Amino acid sequence: MAESEILLSRGRYRARLAAGAADVAAAQALRTLCFRTGSSDNDTYDSLCSHVLVEENASGALVCCFRLLVLESGAGLVRSYSAQFYELAALQAFAGRMAELGRFCIHPDWQDADILRVAWGAMTGLVDGQGVEMLFGCSSFAGTSAAPYTEALALLRHRYLAPAQWRPGIKAPEVVHFGAQPPREAEVKKALQRMPPLLRTYLMMGGWVSDHAVVDRQMNTLHVFTGLETGAIPDARKRLLRAVASGD
Repeated sequence: MAESEILLSRGRYRARLAAGAADVAAAQALRTLCFRTGSSDNDTYDSLCSHVLVEENASGALVCCFRLLVLESGAGLVRSYSAQFYELAALQAFAGRMAELGRFCIHPDWQDADILRVAWGAMTGLVDGQGVEMLFGCSSFAGTSAAPYTEALALLRHRYLAPAQWRPGIKAPEVVHFGAQPPREAEVKKALQRMPPLLRTYLMMGGWVSDHAVVDRQMNTLHVFTGLETGAIPDARKRLLRAVASGD
């Protein structure tokens, strides 16, 4: 493996860009396992994206992966995966460079917070290096029923809705509207725990979401459009992310 392929090495794990078809196939196999699609998880967007693999150093085991599609501005949103499910006319006015983060998953047998840290560190290096001003994508709740996530979706509505100027509209044929009643204070912790780790990380950094979820029966998930303007990330969290990205 060429040294130039390594994006970040920290503790037990390293993150690197996929070097060819075999690496992309390995990422697709992990995605198939995590999303339980029943058939190989691959699509036409794979050929447009850069793929990042997080591996354990000692064994080379693939423990996490994601893909990244960089767009010069909001005008390129029609090329994104998210545009299948959301009306993104408002966001097309965004003038800065954007990056769609997709198919983020962690192997179910690997429960180590450092995996998420290394993944975000690698992502931070890529986003900083390419001058990305907005990170976006679909955060996925497991399953197509909203019932287990009532409090989580209500919390999203009442605390984390996208600014009106960027808010995605409805496009998909089957959607879930978030509950109108805010969760009780005692339910907030439970609501946060029911959210996917990727979504929680977005929100901690100042991210926002659409006002509805999309039911994706093929992937057996509920998608929530998630956006993060990099300029809005709190300075303290930027320093932490960049420290990880630099290997400090």
